[in-house]
Amino acid sequence: MRKDIIDIAAGRRKASLVLKNSNVINVFTEEIIKADIAIEEGIIIGIGTYDGEEEIDLDGKYVAPGLIDGHVHIESSMVTPAEFARAIVPRGTTTIIADPHEIANVCGLEGIKYILDESEDIFLSVYIMLPSCVPATSFENAGAVLDAEKLKELINHPRVLGLGELMDYEAVINAEEKILEKIKIAKDKIIDGHGPVILGKELNAYVLAGVKTEHECSSLEEMFNRLRLGMYVQIREGSAARNLETLIQGVTKENMRRCLFCTDDRHPEDLLLYGHIDNNIRKAIKHGMDPVAAINMATLNVSECYGLKNIGAIAPGYKADLIVLDDLERFNITKVYKEGKCVAENKKALFSTKVKYNPSVLDTVHVGQIDLEKLQIHINSDIANVIKILPHSLITKKVVRKIETEKGKFKFNKQLDILKMAVIERHKETGNIGLALVEDFKLKNGAIASTVAHDSHNLIVIGDNDEDMLIAINEIIKYSGGITICSNGKVLKTLPLPIAGLMSDMSIEKVDTTLKEMMKIAYDLGVNKKIDPFMTLAFLALPVIPEIKLTDMGLFDVTKFDLIDLNVE
Repeated sequence: MRKDIIDIAAGRRKASLVLKNSNVINVFTEEIIKADIAIEEGIIIGIGTYDGEEEIDLDGKYVAPGLIDGHVHIESSMVTPAEFARAIVPRGTTTIIADPHEIANVCGLEGIKYILDESEDIFLSVYIMLPSCVPATSFENAGAVLDAEKLKELINHPRVLGLGELMDYEAVINAEEKILEKIKIAKDKIIDGHGPVILGKELNAYVLAGVKTEHECSSLEEMFNRLRLGMYVQIREGSAARNLETLIQGVTKENMRRCLFCTDDRHPEDLLLYGHIDNNIRKAIKHGMDPVAAINMATLNVSECYGLKNIGAIAPGYKADLIVLDDLERFNITKVYKEGKCVAENKKALFSTKVKYNPSVLDTVHVGQIDLEKLQIHINSDIANVIKILPHSLITKKVVRKIETEKGKFKFNKQLDILKMAVIERHKETGNIGLALVEDFKLKNGAIASTVAHDSHNLIVIGDNDEDMLIAINEIIKYSGGITICSNGKVLKTLPLPIAGLMSDMSIEKVDTTLKEMMKIAYDLGVNKKIDPFMTLAFLALPVIPEIKLTDMGLFDVTKFDLIDLNVE
């Protein structure tokens, strides 16, 4: 602490920058205070009446702390961390708590290091939770296995806050040694949860193990059960899952300080059209929450949960991460300051980004020769287990259907809404191919393939004919990752994702435009309009979401938590 800084706070010297005539949102007392904000070297020096070398008259506009996303996967935006910052900082987010388990499933520690390196020296503070479940289950092949010994390498990194979402909650509850070893290395740090279905004594055991947060609550009962045990509940409003409308009804004056906002997964169109954490706040206000309370949930509550002592409030000693608003109810952000520097104005970033090409996260699609024979489904009868897609949901149903066969193989029937799907191991060229049948995707005369396939991110393809499926597979291999649509023997459109097969090196606007074009093509080919074709396809490979999914090892019954046969006995 220097004398000159104290002199500025005491009013004996001018500050470098003063924001004059502002309505300051005080998140400690939930007041709005008319005051100036004095800033020196990126730090808030004082709140009151101040003179500055540079003075900016805010003419009564509101000033709130920069917003914080309590849990997000950058990779879901399909752009680099720097480009993600260019998208969200103008919308008021100045800090994120990121869990890089998508890229970790492809590239292991090198993927986490890429996120850390790429997010260095950008106008967004990026903190990391180390992925705890790579792979998510033992019933799939990921690109890496991260055990406690490997995670130790990064646990003491200054921007690593703890252990990411513990999806393998059964291992935690059963006190399995491998998961306990990971928990031990996170001692004195935060551990994120991922266990919405846990109840009673099992939930007690989960919390006792050190789990502090939960972002998977979808009901008030789940939310209250966790708040009563001292957990923080992260109210999620993402692209894949949206729980705010339900959970915001359970936020009270008494429990509000244990409630945070997060997005989890946010796709380009939603980011550009609706925003980021500012979208959570607007929706909360729309559903009756006081704007200042909503701001608390997006700032101070998150910083206190994760032990970030110098952000999340407007007070002496805090970073000058600030947002300026002309309307609290509409929550319209006009300017964003990062450590005292104006970095965005009227939803536009005042900075540019540059892609860092790290060889360790490139060239990640390693698939052997695939031919039509390898896509054949051999089946003993015309009765099969089928994955049924549900509208507007990541949950699927296991159904039994009569199918057409020929010479012991599945045969496409244009009259039946049953498509073939394959998950092809793409990390180590093992040759593993899981095959399944899917109902209610409704694609006609074509195929869609992608290397975005949660969580192991193998190559996934769905189609109503083998020829287009093979073309789609080869197109993905050609670009070393991406999303593609093929029809009648031709590639119609491809979005290359060269970074780990998950992220583009293009701008978020270009990615958004390409995805919109591909979405139209997909719906023109008959895809069910009640689903997002690419998001739905990506989650059909995730064996921790009920009820039935497909991995590179085969058809997986999530309720039994085991592989099952396509044939119905």
